[in-house]
Amino acid sequence: MAQWAISDTERSPDPAMTRYTYPHTIENGAGERITFARKAGGTAGERLEGENVVKPGSGPPMHVHHLQEEVLTVQHGRLGYQRPGQPPRYAGPGETVTFGAGEPHKFWNAGEDELLCTGHIAPILSVEYFLTEMFASMKRHGGGRPGLFDMAFLSTRYRSEFAVLEIPVAVQRVVFPVIVALGRLLGRYRRYADAPPPVSR
Repeated sequence: MAQWAISDTERSPDPAMTRYTYPHTIENGAGERITFARKAGGTAGERLEGENVVKPGSGPPMHVHHLQEEVLTVQHGRLGYQRPGQPPRYAGPGETVTFGAGEPHKFWNAGEDELLCTGHIAPILSVEYFLTEMFASMKRHGGGRPGLFDMAFLSTRYRSEFAVLEIPVAVQRVVFPVIVALGRLLGRYRRYADAPPPVSR
């Protein structure tokens, strides 16, 4: 496992951006583990570097980072990836795959061994918080998918940054806000009291 160090001078003074210490590891209970290693400067602004380990057949659904570039370099295993309307493609050790900001994509472990990738996402914005809370919800709900109240809240609050494209737009724009309103009435969102503000596009 690659390791990075982070100095105090690299930390952002914004409390919402210093809530984690590094390395910071999250697991979703569905075969995917991400270790956020450090924040570093880059041409696209501050970037979040780390690695992910994915079990065979596992990986995120079709999604998009509206404002962020994601770069993955395969260290071990076989990465399968796909963009809408295109056939699946594959990458092996030493190969790098880049998904530009606003480019829908999905990826998965297409091999028989664990897939290990290193990479980064930039700019950081709310990605670490969003993924941490999504993974925590998945794990709480057995590793299949996030709980409905959590998915509705996180998808609605951060829709300027992220979208899961396998969820119909009508559900995200009409049903999710209703669920969020109900969740607030039921007191389901106390865990999100310190959630960082969304980014405007």
